[in-house]
Amino acid sequence: MLHFLLLLLIGLLLLAIIIRWQEPSMIYYPMREVDLTPDQTGLKFEDVWLTTSDHLKIHGWYLPSIVTNSPAVLFLHGNAGNVSHRLEKLSVFHSLGVATLIIDYRGYGRSDACQPDEQGTYRDAQAAYDWLTKRHNQIILYGESLGTAIAIDLACKAQVGGVIIEEPFTSIAEVGQKMFPFLPVRLIAKTKYDTLGKMPNLRAPLLILHSHDDELFPLNHAERLLAAAPAPKRLVELRGSHNDAFAVSADIYRHALAEFLATR
Repeated sequence: MLHFLLLLLIGLLLLAIIIRWQEPSMIYYPMREVDLTPDQTGLKFEDVWLTTSDHLKIHGWYLPSIVTNSPAVLFLHGNAGNVSHRLEKLSVFHSLGVATLIIDYRGYGRSDACQPDEQGTYRDAQAAYDWLTKRHNQIILYGESLGTAIAIDLACKAQVGGVIIEEPFTSIAEVGQKMFPFLPVRLIAKTKYDTLGKMPNLRAPLLILHSHDDELFPLNHAERLLAAAPAPKRLVELRGSHNDAFAVSADIYRHALAEFLATR
C-alpha cells in the first residue's frame, strides 16, 4: 500500500511538472497568418506598429470613426487566432460610430514572434492604450475571453471611460482547477489572470456580456465578477457558444453595446 501511494505521489508530481512546463501552450493559441484585412470587408483602416516597454514591436489596426470626436475602443482579443479573425466585431463597432484599435499580442499575427505570457500581454495592452490616448480623449476597453482579464488589469491602472468584457472568467487558476481537479493548480500555475481579485479595484462603468451556453466558462464566472465589481455595472445574458454567442444573440449584443457606448 505504501509503495502504491509513493508511486501515485511521484506520478502526480511528474504530472504537475509537465503541466507547469506546458502551461503557455495550454493558454495561448496564436496564429501568425493574417487571413483578411478590414479593407477587404469595406472598412478603412491604418496599420499601427507599437513599441512595448520591453522593446517588442506589436502590430495592430486602427479603424477611424465616421463620427467626429467619437470615443475609441481598445479591442483586446481572446487567446486564439489573431486580429483578422475579429472582423465581424470590428464591423459592429464601426457601425456604432466609434473608432477602434485592435492589437495582436506578442507571438500573434504580425507582432514580434515570441512566447506570450501574462505580463507580456499586459505590456502590449498598455502600449496600445498609450498610443490611443494621443488621438482620443475617451477610451473604452473591450475584452473577449482571455482579453477580458487583460482589459480589467489595464482598467485598474489607467483612466478609461468604460469597460466591456465578453465571456469572462474569474481566474486561470479556477479554470485550470476544473480541468485538473486532483492537482493543486492554484499552487502550480505561474499564470494567474486573476480578474476576480482585481475587480474590486475597477473604477469605470462595466458591461459584462456572457452566454448561458458558454461551454468553457459557466455563467457563474460572470455573475461572481459582477458581484465583485463596483457600480455602475450590468450583466447582459446571451445565448450561443463561447465563440459565437455574439452572432447567435446579435440583436441583444448590438443593443447592449449601443446603449453602453451612448452613455460614455
